[in-house]
Order: sequence, then structure tokens, then C-alpha cells
Amino acid sequence: MVDANSADGTREVAEEFADKVVTDPGKGLGMARNIGIEQTTKPLILNMGSDNVMPIGELEKMIQALQLENQGNLQGVSAQTLIEGDDYLSNGLNAWRKGRFLPGPAAVIGTPTLFIGDTLRSHPYDPARRFSDDSELCERWAKDFNATFAISDAVVHEVGKTSWSEIVVRCKMYGVSDYEVFKEGAKAGWSLKRKTKSYLHPARVDLVVPMKNLEMNEKVKALPFLIAFTALRYDSWIKTGWKNR
Repeated sequence: MVDANSADGTREVAEEFADKVVTDPGKGLGMARNIGIEQTTKPLILNMGSDNVMPIGELEKMIQALQLENQGNLQGVSAQTLIEGDDYLSNGLNAWRKGRFLPGPAAVIGTPTLFIGDTLRSHPYDPARRFSDDSELCERWAKDFNATFAISDAVVHEVGKTSWSEIVVRCKMYGVSDYEVFKEGAKAGWSLKRKTKSYLHPARVDLVVPMKNLEMNEKVKALPFLIAFTALRYDSWIKTGWKNR
């Protein structure tokens, strides 16, 4: 386990159950994950967050999906995340996930992720990325050696992330990621068309795509949540850009 100098008792719990606990200096997810990856030796590497709960049998589904034949150059799979609860925010998050992260081939996969160990050790995360490490890694692998990815039919539960303050934090992280991706792309010489695609990305993936894939009754209930979610993400992007102007 990788611990970022937590002061809430997390490290003590981890040391009781984990084989090894290493310290993250708190400079971003990319570096934190690389610190853990460096300690691995096994054929597969599973990345999970502290808010993920993996029911019995679901990891086996992820392994089976990753090891299926005729999958091309499949290098990583993720799971479908389910929020427990029946309040509006829980339902909104579940609708967002259901509409956005469909099982099957995916250009980018997010936590929890299961990767081929040798590939991840030789092509780790960008340590400079604070939040956008998943998208950067998947896009880089696809470009460099035609890696492919998929969302499996495994289900993982997420706990403790259904308050409005937690949703704001999530959107803030996505907004920072948007800023980082756009900044690097602009530096690399993106065309106006590619910049426009980046500007529209949050609206497309967090509003248009979920609304397209949800059932009509789900769309009606989820629309206010999806609009607020998208707006918070853009707000974070704008504020991050302003701070770093």
C-alpha cells in the first residue's frame, strides 16, 4: 500500500493487513502510483483507491477479461463502479457512471485498474501528473505500442464519496486534469480543431454521452446532476488556468 503520510490511522490499519506500506511524498497520483509499482514483481498489477471495495469474485472477472484471447493488444481493464445508497447524489453518480463507462473496449480506463505487470513497470505513470495520470498513460500506450483497454463486467463498490463536498473535490480533480492535458497539448502544437475538442471534452463525456446512453426516466432524474457536475468541472479548469496564468 502507498500512504501519503496520513494522520487518521490509515497507515496503522494498512500495516496490520498489507505486506508492505511505502510512503508517498504527496506530489501527485502519478508519482504515488509509481512508488507502489516499483515494489511489484507479479504478472498483474491492480490499482485501487482507498474508497474502493472489491466484492468476492469480482477480481477474478477482471483477470479473466484481461487474459481473454483474441483481444488484440489488451494491456489493461477496469471495473464498473457502483455507489451504495438511494439518495439523489448516489443515484446521480450511478447514472453518470452507468451512462459514461460502458462495458467493452475503452480508450481510457480509470481506477480500479488491472494492468499487465511488465508493461506497467516498463511504462509507468507520468510522475508530473497530479490527477490526469490515467488518461495520459492510456493515450501514451496506445500511441507508442498500440495498447488497447477495456471495461470489464466486474463491479466494484465505492464508499464515502457521496456527499456534495466529495463531488466538488472529484470535479476539481477532473478540472485540474483538463488544464494539465490542454496545457501539454498546446505546448506540443495542437491545432485549433484539437484544442476545440479538448474544450468540449467535459461536456461530451459528462453530459452528452451519459444522456445518450441512459433510459428516458433516468435522463429526466439525472439531468440536473449532470449539468451541475459538468459546470463544476469547467469551473475548476478555469480557476486552475487563472492561477497558473
